[in-house]
Amino acid sequence: MESRQLGTSGLRVSRLGLGTLSWSTSTDAEDAANQLVAFVDAGGTLVDTADIYGDGEVERLLGSLLGNLVPRESVVLATKSVARRGDGPFDGGASRGALLSALDGSLRRLGVDHIDLWQLHAWDNAVPIEETLSALDYALRSGKVRYVGVCNYTGWQLATAAASMRDHRIVSIQSEYSLLERGIEREVMPAAAHHGIGVLPWAPLGRGVLTGKYRTGTPADSRGASSVYANYVEQHRTERASRIVEAVVTAAEGLGTSPLSVALAWVRDRPGVVAPIVGARDKSQLAGSLASESLTLPAAIRAALDDVSAIEFGYPERWPS
Repeated sequence: MESRQLGTSGLRVSRLGLGTLSWSTSTDAEDAANQLVAFVDAGGTLVDTADIYGDGEVERLLGSLLGNLVPRESVVLATKSVARRGDGPFDGGASRGALLSALDGSLRRLGVDHIDLWQLHAWDNAVPIEETLSALDYALRSGKVRYVGVCNYTGWQLATAAASMRDHRIVSIQSEYSLLERGIEREVMPAAAHHGIGVLPWAPLGRGVLTGKYRTGTPADSRGASSVYANYVEQHRTERASRIVEAVVTAAEGLGTSPLSVALAWVRDRPGVVAPIVGARDKSQLAGSLASESLTLPAAIRAALDDVSAIEFGYPERWPS
C-alpha cells in the first residue's frame, strides 16, 4: 500500500486507514485480530479508534493486539477524545482537565506510552478554544502524543483552531466525505489546504450505501437492518443517492471491478485527502476495501462521478467567479 504525508507534517501514513468502530458491535475479538493482521500485511499503517468506542473496550482490544499480534512500531496509532464517557466532571468535553484525563485513560487502555495521532472528536462550545489547545500543547510537549488533529469541525472552527495553536500544529481533520456527502468542499477543505492540514474522510463509502448493497432492499446482515445503525444508514438512502449509486455501479461494470472500489478510489484521490478511514465487519469485507488500492479511475469516469454528485456552491465560496 502506498503512503502519503499527513498534511504538511512529517508524519506519513498509509493511504487507507483502518477504522475500529464496528469492533464494539458487529466485530468480535477474533475478527478484529484478523482484520488488523490483514491490514498490516497489506502495508496499512494508520489504525483509528476512539475512547468512546465500546465504552473504552475497543481501545483495550486494540491495545491487546499491539505487540502481541503486530509490532507496535508498525502502526500509526490514532485515537480521539472529547465525547462524554460518563457523568463525572472530567468524563467528557474539551476542557483541559477532561482532555488530559481522557488521554491518560486512552494510554492506559491501549497499553502504550504514547499516541501517534490524538484527535479532538468534536468542537466544544462550552470551552474557550485556548484552553482546549493548551491541553494539546501539553500533551505534545510531554511526549504522550506525537501529533494532533481534530474531527467534525466546521470550516471556521478548523481555521480558528489552526491559527490559535502556539508552538505546534494541527495536522489532520476527520470529516465525513464521500460521493454522497461532499459538503466539506465548501469551507472545510479550503481551510485545511490553507493551513496544511490533511483530510481523513470517515464514511467514505457513504455509510455502506455506495457499495450498492441497498439497491433492491435491506440485506438482513447489513448495518441498515441493525437497530443500532439503521438511522445512520437511512440518511443516505435518498433519490439523489440512488442516482449516484447507479453511476458508481455503471462505472464498476465498465471497469470490471466493484462499486466499493470505485467509490473508495474516487474519495481517496480527491485533492487534500490523505487516507479514507474504512470500517469492516470482518476480514473478507476488509479485503474488498484493500482491493481498491490497485484501482486508479480514468479521467472520464472521475469527471462523470464528479458531475453526478456535484453540490451547489454559493456566495461567498465562489465569489468572485
